[in-house]
Amino acid sequence: GLTGSYLRNGGNPYFAPVGGYHVFDGDGMVHGVHLDGGGNARYSNRWVRSRGLAHEISRGEAVYGGLGEFRMPDAETIEAGGLLKNTANTNIVRHAGHYLALMEGARPTELSAELETLGEYDFAGRLDGAMTAHPKVDPDTGEMLFFGYSPFPPYLRYHVVSPTGELTHSTDVPIGRGVMIHDFVTTPGYAVFFDLPAIFDGEAMMAGEPAIRWKPGEGARIGVLPRGGDGRDTTWIEVDPFYVFHFMNAFERDGRIVVDGCRASAMPTSFGDDPVPEQGVRPYLWQWEIDPAAGTVTDRQLDDRTGDFPRINDAAHGKPYRFGYHAHTSSWDQGEGVWFDGVIQFDHATGASAEFVLEEGSVMGEVAFAADPTGSAENDGWLVAFASDL
Repeated sequence: GLTGSYLRNGGNPYFAPVGGYHVFDGDGMVHGVHLDGGGNARYSNRWVRSRGLAHEISRGEAVYGGLGEFRMPDAETIEAGGLLKNTANTNIVRHAGHYLALMEGARPTELSAELETLGEYDFAGRLDGAMTAHPKVDPDTGEMLFFGYSPFPPYLRYHVVSPTGELTHSTDVPIGRGVMIHDFVTTPGYAVFFDLPAIFDGEAMMAGEPAIRWKPGEGARIGVLPRGGDGRDTTWIEVDPFYVFHFMNAFERDGRIVVDGCRASAMPTSFGDDPVPEQGVRPYLWQWEIDPAAGTVTDRQLDDRTGDFPRINDAAHGKPYRFGYHAHTSSWDQGEGVWFDGVIQFDHATGASAEFVLEEGSVMGEVAFAADPTGSAENDGWLVAFASDL
């Protein structure tokens, strides 16, 4: 049943960085395992040859700074590769026949099926601004839903792409500030944004200081937008500050929106000046129930094990679902590092869970769910990931 390609990307610096290095800064490298259905596997990997990386290669050294230490590029670099390097290092999706390597601060980069870089992709000129690294594809309509955020106005835009790849709807969401929104959720009726206080500081960024500051005193809220609506129709509900990098799923129930995701008490990735508790800031699986009509949110913690990178069978996206998965961690320490070494399966119907953990000295990344084409149950399939023996 495993026939096709499993692709993943991540940050892999081509050159030694010129300043402070953040894990989000590395040049995108895409890895692929291609399975022919007959028991044969072929592996390939390629750097994403962005305009910025091509310019650095021509110089023979890194010239761009990063999130932890931004550096204003010289005029030649801006002309050749842009103000910011589009690393395309966070996620890769396929939609309407296009393979798109993504980072949330820039446009998608299109790749061929053989992982060659074809260039930045702008949906026939209709995409204005960046694209999130975590778009959602509606399993019933085939539409791809995504957003883009910016440190500068307009801070947040929401987009809808047809099953055949045309960008059909875009709207600015008046959010009033530049915040790092890494992920969001959608249901058949809504797009839901978590406006959490990981706030861009443009002046600090231009001065070469960390671009993102955790400022819980500036508040947090959840926004509910009708899926095809105008951004001004967003209903905002204030909540106590927390941070979420990744959501597992969301669905509608009795007029409410249920959202599952990995919640931390603060932003779990430091950008250089945030006070970090000795034990680190750790995410746990939580659930929010949002009532847009009443303007209320209730929440509860679902599990007491740290973890992130939640995934589901994508056929259940936006629907009531039973099974979810996220990475297992053997250690979560801000100073010593975070070690993802397995996966936890959650059964939301029974509350049961099961762990798969690699042998000591091995690590693995986010899993993807590959459905069994002959299966019928939600969890008929395989969890696929690369593992490394350190």
